[in-house]
Amino acid sequence: MHRFLWISMAALFPILTQGAAQWVTYEPAAGKANGKTIVLLSGDEEYRSEESLPQMGRILSQRHGFKCTVLFTQDADGTINPNNQTNIPGMHLLGSADLVINQFRFRELPDADMKQFVDYLNSGKPMIVLRTATHAFAYSRNKQSPYAKYSWDYKGADAPGGFGGLTVGETWTYHHGDHGKEASRGLVDGKNRKHPILNSVNDVFGPSDVYGVNPDFPADATILMHGLTLTGMNPNDPPNIKKAIMPLVWLRDYKGETGKTSKILCSTIGAAIDLVSEDLRRLVVNACLNLTGLPVPEKADVTPIGEFKPTMFGFNGYKKGVKVSDHAAP
Repeated sequence: MHRFLWISMAALFPILTQGAAQWVTYEPAAGKANGKTIVLLSGDEEYRSEESLPQMGRILSQRHGFKCTVLFTQDADGTINPNNQTNIPGMHLLGSADLVINQFRFRELPDADMKQFVDYLNSGKPMIVLRTATHAFAYSRNKQSPYAKYSWDYKGADAPGGFGGLTVGETWTYHHGDHGKEASRGLVDGKNRKHPILNSVNDVFGPSDVYGVNPDFPADATILMHGLTLTGMNPNDPPNIKKAIMPLVWLRDYKGETGKTSKILCSTIGAAIDLVSEDLRRLVVNACLNLTGLPVPEKADVTPIGEFKPTMFGFNGYKKGVKVSDHAAP
C-alpha cells in the first residue's frame, strides 16, 4: 500500500535529482526518435565546447531523432568552469551511449570516472574526436593512476601519444597556422568524396587554425578533408601557399584492449566559432548518423535551434556564471 502510494506520488510530482542539475538531456522531437543515444563530452579551456555541444545536441535531437546528453566541466555548485579539469559529472552515462562526441582538453578525471571512459573506448562503439580531444587527457596530479597512459604526453610503447596516439594516430603537435591570425578552410579529399559523411559538405571554414600532424601520421587513416591555412581570419582570405595542407578530418579503426574494434572520426576543426559553418555542422551530423548505422540524407538539416552566436576562442574567455541548468531544454 505504502509502496503504491510512493510510486504514484513520484509520478505526479517528479523530483529534480542532483544528476539532472549536473548534465542536460535533449529528448528527440515527437515522432522522430531513432532509438540511438549520444553523450557529448564538453571540457576544454579554449574553444568553447560548453557552448557548441549543447547546440549540436539540440540539432541532433530535434532534427535527427537522437537522445543527446551533454556533460560539462563544472564546479561543485553546477557552475560551468572549463578550467576545472577534474570534475565532469555523469561519466557513468557513457555505459548506455551508442556514440560519444569527445571534446575534452587536458582533463584528469578521478579513476572511477576515467574507468567509465575507458570501458566505453573498449566497447567497440564509435567515437567522434573534436579539435583538442586529440590531447584529451593530461596527468599531472596522479601519475600513478592506471589510466595515466592516456595522457597526451605519454611515451610508453603501450600507448605512445596517449589517448590520441592510440585512437586517431595523433596527439598534440603544433599550430600549423598562426594561431588567432590565420583561419582554415576545409578541402574535401577527392578520393573519398562519395563517403556519406561528406554528403552536401562543400564549404567548410573555421577561424581556428590548422593543426599540424606528426610525420608518422597513420597510413591506415581515411582522410575525408584536408586543412588549408589562410593568410587571415576571413573566409575570402587567400591561402598561405608557404604552408602545406594537413589532414583535418579522418576516419580510423581502433582495436581496444578487449579485442573489439571501434570506428573513430577525428576532426581537428571544431571550435564553437567554427561550427557557425553550416557544412561543418552537417559533417558532424552526417558522422553521427553514419557511425551509428543510420542512413545519411543527401542534405541533412542542420539549422540551429534558437540563437547560435558562439564566443570567440581564447583562454579564460568563457561566459562566467553560466549554470548547467541554463542549457536545459525549454
